[in-house]
Amino acid sequence: MSEPGTTSENNTATTVDSQATDAPNAAVAVPTETPAKVARVEVVRPQAGADGSSGEEDDGEDEEAAIEDSQILEDLPDETEDIELIHSRLNSNGVGKLGLPRFGAHLKRLCLRQNFISHLDLEVFGALTALEDLDFYDNKIKHVGTALNNMANLTTLDLSFNLIKHIPEELETHLTSLKTIFFVQNRISHIANLGGLAATLRSVELGGNRLRKLEGLEALVNLEELWVGKNKITKLENLGALKKLRILSIQSNRITKIEGLESLENIEEFYISHNGVQRIEGLENNVKLRTFDLGNNFVERLEGVSHLTKLEELWINDNKISTLQDIEPQLKHLETLETIYLERNPVQASEGAAYRRKLILLLPQIQQLDATYVKQFPA
Repeated sequence: MSEPGTTSENNTATTVDSQATDAPNAAVAVPTETPAKVARVEVVRPQAGADGSSGEEDDGEDEEAAIEDSQILEDLPDETEDIELIHSRLNSNGVGKLGLPRFGAHLKRLCLRQNFISHLDLEVFGALTALEDLDFYDNKIKHVGTALNNMANLTTLDLSFNLIKHIPEELETHLTSLKTIFFVQNRISHIANLGGLAATLRSVELGGNRLRKLEGLEALVNLEELWVGKNKITKLENLGALKKLRILSIQSNRITKIEGLESLENIEEFYISHNGVQRIEGLENNVKLRTFDLGNNFVERLEGVSHLTKLEELWINDNKISTLQDIEPQLKHLETLETIYLERNPVQASEGAAYRRKLILLLPQIQQLDATYVKQFPA
């Protein structure tokens, strides 16, 4: 399952060494195409010692004063389009002192990762009407409220690693341009309040929550990626409307049967490792599948994949396969197959030293077997 990353392009930083972006407590306005909009500010926070002091000795030399929250962004021009404040120890009150509204007409990307923000204030965020990308990854947010309601241009929203129990209903009524939303590692127990985003939504990440059922997806006819790994889902169901889905990741759940995929004719990547699947089945219509990850299940034989003529990667490691007899009829004719993982099945131990050589001879097209690239034997 993919987590969102944050990168900043460093072309012409002028006020702080470029390595400041790698250090904690850095506020960054990332360069845009116009050099005049480039600025960098380092947030200096005193490290508290055991006695509550800053932990630094007073040696008589001038010390750099800690920057107050209200000063962090004061040198940035109003036309700044990209601001990063990662791991800056900002709480909700501190965010209110940053003066964000003055950037409202131009700011397109705001990253507030790894802070202590617990609630969002409409007076702070309501003016940011030009935002396209908003990142609150790893904070303490429980509710979004109306703070984001004016962000009609927002396409990407990351609320991962927070304390959210429900998908905010405000999203589908106000954030009408959303394409990608991340809710990784929250406390969400039901999929809901996404129907109003059907026209634009392309990717939903709900991994690491408390979901027990696939639901609330019927309207998402344009969805291309669904990530629901590490939940408590017991059945593949209610996916029939997702005809444009390309990626389905449902790893680390409680699935025991592959089913309900008949309408997913465009699916290209299917991740269902770490479940309770006992048999490979139900893939008759999924002929565009390129990556199939079934590792760490209870499958006893290789079957049901011979028709997947576009398959490139097959992960079936850590199952209960005891023989190689199905390898050739199921896989040898798949010319696109490049990678197969079969390690830690009973057959690896029973074949012993011959395991690797036999598989390479059976599948001359593969380039990687388990974690090792293949050196083909001469004919």
